Formats: sequence, structure tokens, C-alpha cells
Amino acid sequence: MEKKINLIVKEDDKNLRIDVLINKKEKDISRTRIKNLILDQRLKLNNKIIIDPSKKISCGDVIELIIPKPKKASLKPYNFKLNIVYEDKDLIVLNKPAGIVMHPGAGNFDNTIVNALINHDKDCLSNIGGELRPGIVHRIDKNTSGLIVIAKNNQSHEHLSSQFSKHSIQRVYELLIWGKVRPSKGKVETLITRSSSNRQIMEVSNTKGKKAITNYKTLEVFENKNTPTLSLLECKLETGRTHQIRVHINYLGNSIVGDDKYKKKFKKIKNIDKDLEKLLMNLNRQFLHAKILGFIHPRKKKEMIFSSILPQELEIILKKLRNTNK
Repeated sequence: MEKKINLIVKEDDKNLRIDVLINKKEKDISRTRIKNLILDQRLKLNNKIIIDPSKKISCGDVIELIIPKPKKASLKPYNFKLNIVYEDKDLIVLNKPAGIVMHPGAGNFDNTIVNALINHDKDCLSNIGGELRPGIVHRIDKNTSGLIVIAKNNQSHEHLSSQFSKHSIQRVYELLIWGKVRPSKGKVETLITRSSSNRQIMEVSNTKGKKAITNYKTLEVFENKNTPTLSLLECKLETGRTHQIRVHINYLGNSIVGDDKYKKKFKKIKNIDKDLEKLLMNLNRQFLHAKILGFIHPRKKKEMIFSSILPQELEIILKKLRNTNK
């Protein structure tokens, strides 16, 4: 059934944005969801429909927000063995392999993580994130591997979404890049927006887009006469924008090994170790792995931190690089 939120603006809250006020009063609903409900004409201010989430409010204003009954997803089950790291009645933590997309979309409607989750337990997924995204609180790219959290009910979904909105989720990635970054560790803070020349990729902008913050540090550098210069990095995300790490690495002047969208041109190495060259050339994914995921459990209210080792196809490249650089 649909839910109604009714609020009367008090003196202390005047001049706030309307989405900020609702989020302040209803902490279980993420600000992103509030914004989407407003854009979907679900909000009345003094009995008039408002579609501007940034609308400023006055003392005495009467607010009514309708949260509609969620639609049920009609999705085909996909018999795909999920690597479940943790599961309880509220959530699932998955270790996603590279090569599978998170949810149905253009060009791929059946063979997704969502379809595999439907196959795993179709009656135990949140359904407030959209008809084609039951359970999906956040995403990682098709050719990225690693940890993701899935919500099994709407209360958990709202609680986890709120943590993502507040950037309190702990997310650490491991990646191999071409070249070296200078300085070897630091923070990248930019706006990220969709590219005007290629709608499939994102880019850094000085004037528009969403704020994106990535903390990075170099873990190892590999360079000798038989290898191209490569660096193993760790990135901690403060925000989670589309392609964020890939865009920020590109912004620093580098690119992730195996990345087919944000690649930089590098000179061929004449004396490259042939086995290493073969491993790098045959890598059909980007060397980017969501290694650590930490959050507050929605029901237990305690911190949970999960860790995942590199998949074999990435570990074998690192092992070869370490042996070649001895």
C-alpha cells in the first residue's frame, strides 16, 4: 500500500530546500529517492504539486509526500551461480565476477545479477528501486569484479541507500594502471558529468555534474627493461559516481589496464616478457576490483566489513609482474 508523509514547516526549518527538510525528518528515506518522488509529481506543497526538489520552504508550509506502492518486477530467472559472501533476512553481500551486468537494460535483459537473484530467491528482494532493479542499492561496472550489497526488503534498501547518500559506506578498490601517478598518493576532487561527445562515457567538468571524490595511493610500481611501467593502486571512494575511478585515473593522465573505454595510448615495449604480454593482451576485463565493502547493518545497527581477494585472472598478472621485477 502507498504511504503518506505529512509535515508542517516550523520556524527552525524555514528557508531549507524541500528535499533536505523531508530527508531531515524522515531519515529512513534517502535524499535521492525523495528527489525522484518529487520529480515524479508525488509532492504537494500547500496542496499544489511541486516538481522542484530545491524549492525553498517557509514557516507554516504544509507538505504532503506520497510514496507509491512499489511495482512488482516481472523478470526471468537466470541460473547463474552467485558467489554469496554473506546472507541474512535483510541483505546479501555478493562477490560479483567481471563480465556480468548488474541489472536489465539496453542490450541485456536476461543474463544479469538481478535475474540471478530472482533465481536465488524471487520473493526476497526489495522492490522500491524500480521494476528492473529489485534489491539493487548500488552498482559496479560489468567488467569490474568485487563486493556489492543487495537489499532483501524495503526497510534495508532505504537504510543502505541513506548510507550511500551520506557517503558513509566504506569502499576500497584495487587496480593496475599503465605508468605511474604523480604524486604517488593523493585526493582527486572534481565534478563528473556525462560526456557531450560520447554518451557512453563520463568526464571531468569545471562547471557541471556531480561532486566526486577519490582517495588513491600507490601500493607497488613495476618497471624494468622487460616490462612496461605499471602501478598497483588502492582507491578509497568518498562518493560513488558512474565510472568514478576510471574517470579520475584518466584525469590524472593514466588508464586502468584492460579498460576499453578510458584507455590512453602507450608505446610498445620492445623487450617485453612474452608471457606477460600475452596475459595483458588477453585480459578481457579491466583490472579493477571492489576489494572492501563496509556499512552499518540496517537492523543490527552494527558495522560490518567484508573483504575479497583478487580474482585469479588478475592475481596471475600481479604474480608475473612481481617475478619479472625481482
